[in-house]
Amino acid sequence: MQGYVTGLISAVEEYGSWLVTVPDDLVARRPAAGSWCAKEIIGHLIDSAANNHARFVRAQVTDNLAFPGYDQEVWVLAQGYADADWLALVGLWRSYNLHLARVMAAVPETVRMQPRSEHTLDQIAWMSVARTETVTLDYLMADYVGHLKSHLRQIGSLLDEPTLGA
Repeated sequence: MQGYVTGLISAVEEYGSWLVTVPDDLVARRPAAGSWCAKEIIGHLIDSAANNHARFVRAQVTDNLAFPGYDQEVWVLAQGYADADWLALVGLWRSYNLHLARVMAAVPETVRMQPRSEHTLDQIAWMSVARTETVTLDYLMADYVGHLKSHLRQIGSLLDEPTLGA
C-alpha cells in the first residue's frame, strides 16, 4: 500500500478520535474576522474529498488529469458548515476519507504511475505543478493527503492541540 494511503488512514483515525471530543463552542469559534472556524475547515475537507473522489475515479478511465476546480469559499458558505452539527461533520469526514483511502489503494500501479502531459494541476493541486510538466495520478493522490494533513494541523493549532501528528 502506498505510504500516503497509510498516512491518510492514520491521520483520519488520530484526528477523528480527537475531533469528536472538542466542544461545539470551540469548533464554532473564528480565529479572526473572515477566517474559517474548525467546522468550516472540516467542511472544506469534505468538499475536497468529494471533488478528489471524482477526480481519482475519472483519472482511471482517461489519459489526462484535466479537472475543473471549485470555489472553496462559495462551497463552504453555501453549505452552512458553520451551523452544522459537529459530530455529523466529523463522522462524514472520517467515513469519506476512509473510503477514499480504499479507492486510492485499489488503483492499479500502472494507472497511478501513467505519465499525463495534459492536466490542470497548476490550478487544482495543493502543491501546484506547471502545466508544461508531466504528472501522475499518484502525485495527485499524494497531494490530496498533504492538503488534508495541512488543514488538520491548522485545526490543531486553532484549537491549541499542536501535539497531534498529522
